Amino acid sequence: MVLRYVLDGTDLSYVRFGISPLTEMTLSLRSFDDPGRFPFHLPWLRHVDSVRGLLDDDALRACVDGRLWTLDFLTPSPASPLVDIADELAAVARLDPTVVARDIAALHGGTPPPALAGDPRAARDRVVEALSTYWRLCFEPFWPLMRARLEADIVFRAREISNAGLAGMFAGLSEKVRLRGSVVSIRLAAASPERRVETRGSGLTLVPSFFTRGGSVPIEDDAPPTIMYPCRGVGALWQRAAPVAPRALSTVFGEARTRLLLALDEPSSTTALALSIGVTASAVGQHLRALRAAGLLTSHRVGRSVLYSRTDVAEALVAQTALTPAG
Repeated sequence: MVLRYVLDGTDLSYVRFGISPLTEMTLSLRSFDDPGRFPFHLPWLRHVDSVRGLLDDDALRACVDGRLWTLDFLTPSPASPLVDIADELAAVARLDPTVVARDIAALHGGTPPPALAGDPRAARDRVVEALSTYWRLCFEPFWPLMRARLEADIVFRAREISNAGLAGMFAGLSEKVRLRGSVVSIRLAAASPERRVETRGSGLTLVPSFFTRGGSVPIEDDAPPTIMYPCRGVGALWQRAAPVAPRALSTVFGEARTRLLLALDEPSSTTALALSIGVTASAVGQHLRALRAAGLLTSHRVGRSVLYSRTDVAEALVAQTALTPAG
């Protein structure tokens, strides 16, 4: 199946990025029935299994069908680079029951699972409660790390647009996503009729995710045009080992600052770096400011977070260290 988003002239300049914790949490439910699709998430999947008895498993599984499609009202198009999970769940709790019923029917047809059958208000409320518990137990402890990687991906894509243009950036999202002229096409795994959606000035939102392999889109054609694409760096997401500081650099900058430089292979926030190398956030902040003042780091704001990146000078130092034998 191929979905084609037809962008008008306005939409070509209105391609935006966003991060939705609700979307990420919803897409992660695909791992319940098919964990083998997500081998890089094995440490996190073990944690989920350890608390599964505390989850409303039936309600969570009902949010995904056999094609691994999910309920549209649980994958909202984010209105900003980063939205709050509490706000997203509150919006779902206020949804018109007719919208809930329509999306359940679109996903499951006339025979929804028992957790979603009957009164759509009751189904909506049960799903919100189930997701709230799932967030608290399985996502909230890890969200700073996940969010930092998602934000770093957005910074990378912005650079791709600058370096390779919009078509080059789309080609880098996934082998299944392409921009030709004013048409963005997404090849989907499900065997369904081809779809063509005119965006008509509503823009297109791109949402990085750790739980899609080629690309995901809404089920309903009248949903806000959105593509959920694979985030870079998923293989390193759960690697918590701190980098070892090479002697040459640590002699000049000190071990802590050298470890920070080495950890910044991808843009990252103060919180994520603190978790990664095992230093307090306040100490990391001091080191980052010093490295930035020395011209070794730049900073970019994404949503509520500030992401730090190595400058060309720092990249050259790190590369040269990698080529220098230890001793």
